[in-house]
Amino acid sequence: MHHEPTLRVRLLRGLGAATAAVTLAGGLTACGDAEATAPATTSGQVTVGAESNGAARQTELSVPVVESLRARLPQAVRERGELVVGVGALPAGFPPLAYVGTDQKTLTGAEPDLGRLVAAALGLKPIVKNSTWENLFVGIDSGKVDVAFTNVTVTEERKKKYEFASYRQDNLAFEVLKDSPWNFNGDYRNLAGRTVAVGSGTNQEKILLEWQKKLQAEGKDLTVKYFPDTNSTYLALSGKKIDVNFAPNPSVAYHVTQTASSSTPTRNAGSFSGAGESLQGLIAATAKKDSGLAEPVAAAINHLIENGQYEKLLAAWNLSNEAVKTSTVNPPGLPLSNS
Repeated sequence: MHHEPTLRVRLLRGLGAATAAVTLAGGLTACGDAEATAPATTSGQVTVGAESNGAARQTELSVPVVESLRARLPQAVRERGELVVGVGALPAGFPPLAYVGTDQKTLTGAEPDLGRLVAAALGLKPIVKNSTWENLFVGIDSGKVDVAFTNVTVTEERKKKYEFASYRQDNLAFEVLKDSPWNFNGDYRNLAGRTVAVGSGTNQEKILLEWQKKLQAEGKDLTVKYFPDTNSTYLALSGKKIDVNFAPNPSVAYHVTQTASSSTPTRNAGSFSGAGESLQGLIAATAKKDSGLAEPVAAAINHLIENGQYEKLLAAWNLSNEAVKTSTVNPPGLPLSNS
């Protein structure tokens, strides 16, 4: 099973309804690359969560250049003074990770924001390029993009062409009404007797159906429900027609922020690795193999982790539960049999 399209499908399906309201500016609707507008910044100043439409708590971070990190960059990049950050968010974006903000021009989201923070620590000007998922990799291959920050899962297959610096866990999550006492607690047995919504053809469906078989073998069961779109799923959850929505963690994080002031607020009731129980899936900055960029990017991320700005970024976007303790160059990825 090829994981990344599945990951892409589950993200887009998990976030489809939320993104329907995000209209792209005319200049960003083409299928090719589009240079994205960045929040107004001064040297070393990064605005996290700009124009986020309530998905993030806007936070101003000051990120001084770390000369020892800058010195580790490939000479050509250091001399150019720019870091071309690739984001594969066309055509519709996927909040809270990457989407065009309320001003119809700023590319906002946890992914481009982290790219801007890394660039600042390395003393580089971030040039954020938004493209389709497919064109993103074309950009990396051709050298037009230095590094992608766009929810790319590390796989052993990808390591043949790319090098990675991990920065977030690749997790699925369980969404319930805020007043529900239910929690996953890391054990599929807690799903017994529950009605769970899941997207058809997604990675989380595969995992859920495996759990259902285990429960049935133990003389128990769970009810799996499918809906045509995320709006229908959310209506079923608010109307108590289902107990749990099993979806990508970022989509749950986003929906929780959107329901917070409604009559039926929701919460995250636990998470699970998108790679399954045998491996913690990891999201990573992605550069061309042997480009020499993964190592300084990982060092910059670790600097942001150590000084607390990484946690401020994730907290602003309600993604703290996907934090990694350290950024690793080329960590174990999904095996060839599942990537």
